[in-house]
Amino acid sequence: MPLALLALAVGAFGIGTTEFVMMGLLPDVADDLDISIPTAGHLVSAYALGVVIGAPLLAAATTRMSRRSVLIGLMALFVLGNALSAVAPGEISLLAARFVSGLPHGAFFGVGAVVATGMVAPERKARSVSLMFLGLTVANIVGVPAATAMGQQLGWRATFLGVSAIGVAAIAALVVLIPRDNAPAPAAGLRGELAALRSLPVWLALGTTVAGFGALFAAYSYITPMLTDAAGFADTSVTLLLALFGVGATAGNLLGGRLADHSLRGTLFGGLAALVVVLALFPVLMRTPVTAAASVALLGMAAFVTGSPLQLMVMEKATAAPSLASSANQAAFNLANAGGAWIGGLALSAGLGVTFPALAGAGLAVLGLGVAGAAWAVDRRAAVTATAHERVVAAHVPEEAERVRG
Repeated sequence: MPLALLALAVGAFGIGTTEFVMMGLLPDVADDLDISIPTAGHLVSAYALGVVIGAPLLAAATTRMSRRSVLIGLMALFVLGNALSAVAPGEISLLAARFVSGLPHGAFFGVGAVVATGMVAPERKARSVSLMFLGLTVANIVGVPAATAMGQQLGWRATFLGVSAIGVAAIAALVVLIPRDNAPAPAAGLRGELAALRSLPVWLALGTTVAGFGALFAAYSYITPMLTDAAGFADTSVTLLLALFGVGATAGNLLGGRLADHSLRGTLFGGLAALVVVLALFPVLMRTPVTAAASVALLGMAAFVTGSPLQLMVMEKATAAPSLASSANQAAFNLANAGGAWIGGLALSAGLGVTFPALAGAGLAVLGLGVAGAAWAVDRRAAVTATAHERVVAAHVPEEAERVRG
């Protein structure tokens, strides 16, 4: 694998750290700015909103630029947003800074996936995407706990200065490791990329992302009360248990990349089916501490097995618009985050038990399987139609040749 993938992984590590660290810093930020914790929670939403808006817009606005230059520019915007977060004097300015921090998130992963797959042989494309995503999953194991501890010891502003430093390191790695000629500007332009997004297979792939990862976040958003109220863990143990989720996600990400290079569709169906099983078993697994801890790791593994297959499938369905489609898939991930958490919250409010959000997640995973199945059926029908057309053309070739000779 090219060393240049390391540069993409460093950027992903910084992005993953800043995305999730705010959850651990909410009490400190709320105390310092003299606001309530629910109000401080809007800072998480501001970042997610930046991702959803920035992913397609920035990808579309930079279609004529070298992808190498785009990645460097996106990481510079990331550094700016986190630096502004560190010096924000109040709630409104911090909300704006968090929104700016989220803008480059989706476009960086989207354009980065295109660059990563362009540097490897066709049979290693999914693995290259998984290695870029490795930075994101490792951030949940190392980056987020370390950044949270830094914020608790030195103040939350120091955390964002530290994340800015990671962004600067990522820029240096991108400049040094990604060759200029490996990331040319695409020829299609904005009009061509937008036209490529009109196809049904692209939207079915994006729909699979929303449903599949919505299943994850329906349960994961409420994993803390499940672990404390159902499994009986102390509050102080939750951070370590969440690191198990990061370990499982990292393992699933690497496994999914390797398997998808052999069978993209098979890996996607297998991952979604595994997610259905794990989430459906959550009410049983949460009865004892040992099985509950195992279920957290299994949840991360089952969900992230599908990460690189989904990213690659969207890119393959929009061959004329890989950057825009890939970035749109990142927006779909964040829509899944918000929508899954909302559906899980409705399930929790129904009063059927603290593990009921996991069952709602299992239902979303089944929906994801259904959308993936519909995408497979559309592809098969298109393949059959193309084959029939080729046979008709082949049958007429001898007749046309005979007519010309005559």
